[in-house]
Amino acid sequence: MTTGKDLSFLRLVAQRLVGPGLPTATEVVRHLTCMQAQDLPGALASVMLRTTATEDAATTATAAADGGAITSTAAVADGGAAAVAAADGVTATTTATAADTTTPIASDADAADGGIVGALAVGEVVRSWPMRGTLHLVPAEDLGWMLSLTSERLIAGAARRRQQLGIDEPMLHRAAEVVQEALRGGGSLSRTELMALWERAGLLEAGQRGYHLLWNLSQRGLTCFGPLVGGEQRIVLLDEWVPRPRALERDEALGEWALRYFRGHGPATRKDFMWWTKLTGKEVTAALAVARPQLEVIDVDGADHFLDPATPQLLEENRRAARGVLLLPGFDELILGYQDRSATLPAEHADRIVPGGNGMFRPTVVAGGRVVGTWRRTGSGTRRRIEAEPFTTFTQAVERAVARRAGTFPAPVGPS
Repeated sequence: MTTGKDLSFLRLVAQRLVGPGLPTATEVVRHLTCMQAQDLPGALASVMLRTTATEDAATTATAAADGGAITSTAAVADGGAAAVAAADGVTATTTATAADTTTPIASDADAADGGIVGALAVGEVVRSWPMRGTLHLVPAEDLGWMLSLTSERLIAGAARRRQQLGIDEPMLHRAAEVVQEALRGGGSLSRTELMALWERAGLLEAGQRGYHLLWNLSQRGLTCFGPLVGGEQRIVLLDEWVPRPRALERDEALGEWALRYFRGHGPATRKDFMWWTKLTGKEVTAALAVARPQLEVIDVDGADHFLDPATPQLLEENRRAARGVLLLPGFDELILGYQDRSATLPAEHADRIVPGGNGMFRPTVVAGGRVVGTWRRTGSGTRRRIEAEPFTTFTQAVERAVARRAGTFPAPVGPS
């Protein structure tokens, strides 16, 4: 029977945090299907950590950070492009002091190098609310069929909030007209610019109404977040930005969502998938009926866990790296991809990454497949650093590995 530790290691390789990364950012997002992204800079970093091209560039461009004395708090320079695939406990020799970079503006050249900014620029990846009422990065061609499975229920569930804000169908129709007039023909708007248009149209008399108008129109498939310009993601018309969406029949869409979830996140349970998507029990049953023949099933503590049949071998080839140290952004799928996070996050420390249960997940330090602490950025410019705090204490080997990882962690991209 598979143990909890093996479960965590298997998830690390399935998610491509350990072992071979994927060649491009688009392939990373497609592999995980949806990546939680209300914290945009963190979501972009999560993609970069799984992208081979970014990792290779970091390995050649950034020296390993100093493994010197760091006690209960590890503080090291924050600079490079992605994580170095180094095993826990290896002694480093130089100090990374790379300054924080300015936010890049997307261009065709960015798309050519396989990065996430370029993938957003050319419409391969978009950001919207496909499930759980939360922003996610998704493959652009898949957003339509995801919304077809979830939006009706999500819109119905928000009816009371719309009533509280005085949002009715005529108002939504007028908001859509304003958006279409402004964007039709390939236009884009920042969120601030869109809110100003709605303000002039007399639609924003109540606080938070703007957010809910945008959320509702995006649920209906009118808008999504597209390219990054000047560090801010622009709002575009979905049908123009994604002119060739994939069209799937309902059962086919359910089955594909399950298959891709378990390939990218497994081993995971039926309950994990149901929580992650917020599909109904009947829909999850239909999804598994389609996907199960292509998945392996293992028993973990008496519960069936589904996964890609290739994942166990991938772990055997990368077990040493799986035991190493990672720095992850706050809303990374290793934590947010499951209802039951106990294999990776000790229950007694769960409140340390979500203080007060406020829904804001702190960045984490992972060692040996388990979350062992949190980290944060401090300072600015050339003094910008990552400061890590253990749940109990870090071993010297973990301290050295934290230093290396911090020296090559993706520099902030997008609004902070």
